[in-house]
Amino acid sequence: MKIIGIGRNYINHAKELNNPIPEKPVFFFMPDTCLLKNNNPFYYPDFTQNLNYELELVIKISKVGKSIAEKFAHRYYHEFALGIDLTARDLQDDCKKNGLPWEIAKAFDNSCPISNFYPIDSVESIHNLNFFLEKNGEIVQKANSSQMIFNIDNIIAYISKFVTLKMGDLIFTGTPEGVGSLKIGDNLVAYAENRKLLDFKIL
Repeated sequence: MKIIGIGRNYINHAKELNNPIPEKPVFFFMPDTCLLKNNNPFYYPDFTQNLNYELELVIKISKVGKSIAEKFAHRYYHEFALGIDLTARDLQDDCKKNGLPWEIAKAFDNSCPISNFYPIDSVESIHNLNFFLEKNGEIVQKANSSQMIFNIDNIIAYISKFVTLKMGDLIFTGTPEGVGSLKIGDNLVAYAENRKLLDFKIL
């Protein structure tokens, strides 16, 4: 199982980090050791001074596919979750400044807290899904999946040109605007529509 992250997939998020708007999906990989399940707490690591939250809609691949046509991509996923892509922003900024990969800032242990998965057909439309994140009771990120620059089917078609997708692979589809810093003691709660999917603390 592999985790694929999509970068810069909401226009306003790209702008808030002063990144160019991509013409093609930007993707990177994270190991399965990134996953943090069951609302377990996240322990603030000592290698960063600027840990950021990034709320994302997550899709689970349900069968093997390679070079998938966009019109058939919907056949390759049946479940979704919400996840937080925790990012060591200071490390990422340093990597970007020096033209280096960012895995050190994204792929560390437990950097992807994730909810349970739910059937796609349990929501009216996965392509028109409202989701939001609260930090200490205040909404800090709020978006609709229709606002993605590259929708789920386009992402799957693009990635599968280069990499075979396998059953159980996870795609973090990108974060909307509103990312920000975390400190010890913060509580993060994420919702899809009015369903609470994540609720965990930073320790």
